Amino acid sequence: MQKIVDDLRLVYKCCKLYYEDELRQTEICNTLGISRTTVSRMLKVGKEEGIVKVEVINPINLNYGELERQLESRYGLKDVIIAETQPLDTEYDKLQSISEVSFDYLTHLFKDGDTIGIGMGYTLYNIAKVKKTYTFDRQFLFVPLLGGIGRDAMGKVDVQANNIAALFVKKFGGRYAQFLSPAIFRDEMIMKGFMMEKTVNYIYDYFDSLDVSIVGLGIPERSGSTMVSGGYVTADELSDFVERGAIGDIALRFYDENGNMEVFKEYNEKIAAISEQQLKKVKTRIGVAGGIKKVDAIKGAIKGNFINVLITDIDCAQEMLK
Repeated sequence: MQKIVDDLRLVYKCCKLYYEDELRQTEICNTLGISRTTVSRMLKVGKEEGIVKVEVINPINLNYGELERQLESRYGLKDVIIAETQPLDTEYDKLQSISEVSFDYLTHLFKDGDTIGIGMGYTLYNIAKVKKTYTFDRQFLFVPLLGGIGRDAMGKVDVQANNIAALFVKKFGGRYAQFLSPAIFRDEMIMKGFMMEKTVNYIYDYFDSLDVSIVGLGIPERSGSTMVSGGYVTADELSDFVERGAIGDIALRFYDENGNMEVFKEYNEKIAAISEQQLKKVKTRIGVAGGIKKVDAIKGAIKGNFINVLITDIDCAQEMLK
C-alpha cells in the first residue's frame, strides 16, 4: 500500500502551498485534509526529491567573487571589491552603490588605533555621508593627505581633504589632524618656505605612520572639469597635461598611463600633499573609482603602485578584464 508521503503530486502541492503561497502548516492541514506531522514529512521529502531547492544568498554582496579574484590576479592587487550596479542606474545611483560598499568594507578593515590617510573629492565625501552607522567603539586618527583650507570652489559641498577627514571622524569616531595649508601654490619656493613652519610641517610625521590610505582617482576632463572650476588648474594647463599623456590624478597630482608623475613635475611639486614615496610605503592603499571612463586612471594608479586595493563597480571591473 502506497504511503501518502510517497505521492509526489501531493508532495508538490504541499510544498507549493508552503513556499509559494506562504500558508502556515496548520492551514495546509485544513486545505489538504492531512495531519501536521504529514505536512512536515512532505516538506522534507520535497527537498530530498528536488521538488524544493534552497538557495542561500550572501547578504554582503559577494556576487562578484570570481570577478574580484580575476582582477586581483591580473593586476597584482591585495583586494578588489565590486559594487553592484544596474545598466539603467544614474551616475548618482552608481556613486551611492560604490559609497555603500566602500563603507561596509572599511568597517571591517579599520582596526583600533589605525592612522588613516584621507584624500579629497566627491567620492570620499559620499562615503562619509552614507545612511549607515558604525557601531564599534574604536579610536582612529584620520589624516588629510593634502592641504585645503579656505573656501571650497568645487561645488555646493566642501570636498577638501580637511573637511572629509572631519566627516570620517563623525562617521567612524576617533579624531583627525588638520593640514593647515592651501592645496596648491603658484610658486614652489613659497610652498617650501611655508611648509617649514612648525604649525604646518608636523603633518609629515603622520604621513610616515599611516596604516591605511584612501583616495579617489580623478581624470583630466577638459569639459566641465572640477579641477578647473575649483581653481586648481587652468583650462590651458589641463589641455597641455592631456596632450602630454595625463590620464589621472591622485591628491591633485597628475600621472600618465604608467603611473609616472615626473612628466608633470613642474605642476605636481606645487601641491602640498603626501609625497609619492610616502604614499607608496603605506601598507593598505585604497583607490575608489567607478565607471568605464576611469579604467585608464585606475590602471595607471596600479602601475604607479599608488593603490593596492580597488573598490569599483561592475562596468569598470568588466572593462578592466577585456
